[in-house]
Amino acid sequence: MGSPTFTLAALYVAVGGALGSVLRFAMTVWMDPMSRAFPLGTLAVNVLGSFAITFLGTLTLPNGQAPLTEGWRLALLVGLCGGFTTFSSFSLQTLDLARAGMPWRALANIALSVCLCLGSAAVGYYLGSRGGV
Repeated sequence: MGSPTFTLAALYVAVGGALGSVLRFAMTVWMDPMSRAFPLGTLAVNVLGSFAITFLGTLTLPNGQAPLTEGWRLALLVGLCGGFTTFSSFSLQTLDLARAGMPWRALANIALSVCLCLGSAAVGYYLGSRGGV
């Protein structure tokens, strides 16, 4: 099967994106009681998403342990993971912390997000390249 047409590819991305967005919403609502002083929900979503996109991306390559068609990869990587993670929310929440007179929390959010997301992505790549957990 060749590459999907633009319309079909957009449909794959839209379905995955809708699911990813709902999952992000559910996770941030679930974590909201713990996120009053610090945006833990967004941090958790971005760490999990960083792991998921590299794990699934590596695992589903044509030469990976669980190869998928381009359409399914679009649905999972661009749609699901793209809809799940949110750099824009991270940016706004970091600026809100700084504007609220909490520069150390803003810096902690930046440091934790970068370190944990990159670390999570590295673990996802490592596990994905070896066929799973």
